Amino acid sequence: MATLSLRTGSGTLPGVLAVPVAAGEPGTLPTTAVPLPADLAATVTAYLADVEHSGQAGTTHVLPRPGQRPHRLVLVGVGDGTAADWRAAGAGVVRAVSKDTSVTVALPTGVAPDAVAGFAEGAVLAAYRFTLASKDDDAPTLRRIVLAADDPDTYAAALDRGRTVGEVTTLARDWTNMPSGEKSPAWLAAAMVREAERAGVRARVRDADALADEGFGGVLAVGGGSPRPPKLVELRWRPRGATRHVVLVGKGITYDTGGITLKPAASMLLMKKDMGGAAAVAAAIVGAARLRLPVKVTALLPLADNFLSGDAFRPGDVVRHYGGLTSEIQNTDAEGRIVLADALAYAVRRLAPDTVIDLATLTGAQNVALGKKTAALYAGDDALAAAFAEAADEAGEPVWRMPMPDDYVDAVRSSLVADLNNAPTPGVAGSVMAALFLREFLGGKADSWLHVDMSAPAWSSSADGVHAKGATGWGVRTLLGFLARQ
Repeated sequence: MATLSLRTGSGTLPGVLAVPVAAGEPGTLPTTAVPLPADLAATVTAYLADVEHSGQAGTTHVLPRPGQRPHRLVLVGVGDGTAADWRAAGAGVVRAVSKDTSVTVALPTGVAPDAVAGFAEGAVLAAYRFTLASKDDDAPTLRRIVLAADDPDTYAAALDRGRTVGEVTTLARDWTNMPSGEKSPAWLAAAMVREAERAGVRARVRDADALADEGFGGVLAVGGGSPRPPKLVELRWRPRGATRHVVLVGKGITYDTGGITLKPAASMLLMKKDMGGAAAVAAAIVGAARLRLPVKVTALLPLADNFLSGDAFRPGDVVRHYGGLTSEIQNTDAEGRIVLADALAYAVRRLAPDTVIDLATLTGAQNVALGKKTAALYAGDDALAAAFAEAADEAGEPVWRMPMPDDYVDAVRSSLVADLNNAPTPGVAGSVMAALFLREFLGGKADSWLHVDMSAPAWSSSADGVHAKGATGWGVRTLLGFLARQ
């Protein structure tokens, strides 16, 4: 991981220099903390015109200058100069210079601190790499990113903020990318608690015995088929003076075979990512603590393997959830909502939340409806939905609000032997039905609850912008943006 630092400009030009180009005036170089000699500035201006650099955020053109300083000049688009545009620019620079050892970025005079935060965030995210290979011949060699500013002290806090947001997002990526052979519920619980406690977050982990004693029947049912017992991790951030309390819940299925309702082989290939919601939630509370956000946050992370064995739960079983509601199991591959239901019921009954938000890689229907990059958002309150969507938009993690039609509720309640059934009307409105099922566990807090089905956006099949190939850490940055406004 490359280090990020600030310094003042100097008369000596670096070996690799990145210079921003704005969308409104792509042929004009801004005044920066690293002034270019007149002849070089003229050459660059002509080069910009020749390559027709648009200034679009994240777009890069590299001007090689062998035997001179700088020997490589990276011209990076910063669009309209928003924080999101600078985030794209940070990613663009890192990708353009990945085979160099260091780069200096010339910041424009008077640039906003949020731009520096965005650049740092994008740089950290684009530099991310996860591999367990014994040899990595394609590993980037970039080790140092220096931001040259007229007054570095002005940007120190912003740089730290952007770097922190990027780093905690990579935590979620690491946890999600880890193969499930290693990533048991116990392993993941320990990894999350370690990072949380390091940031000043208090932790409690319930084992299978504690789950049984307290009535978390859903988590126990889903985890019962695995020799690796389930866990429920509870993390608490309590800053002094905070009054609002947000409870975050994340689906943490460390591997999902589908259970007795077995998945096809191709559908199992990426099921190590089925704890992406828990990873995002755990990383977000770590980020809230590191950023000292003045809001109380509790994270609930039900962790379980959904395995196939003689002890696995079966279609036709009835599960008694925390709080007493029962679910008839019609499909053991609709297991995520079963563990989430326990955590949501516990949050409402025991934690007195102002707001409850859950993130889950819940349904393939989300992908069918909205594709690979847009998550499905469900909320009963317009203001809550708008606030979360605004944070998602600023983070570059798009969401689309979905309906929860009342005339579908009877289908969720259509069991003869239980209060609910976990998989009504197969193949029909799968993501919507899952949200309606979860809403049953919120009681009087349903209008203070928001659900995000983010199965497809949790994974990227290629390196693109701030995303590396693999886990995206989707939701961490949106949650931090939302929490910062509480």
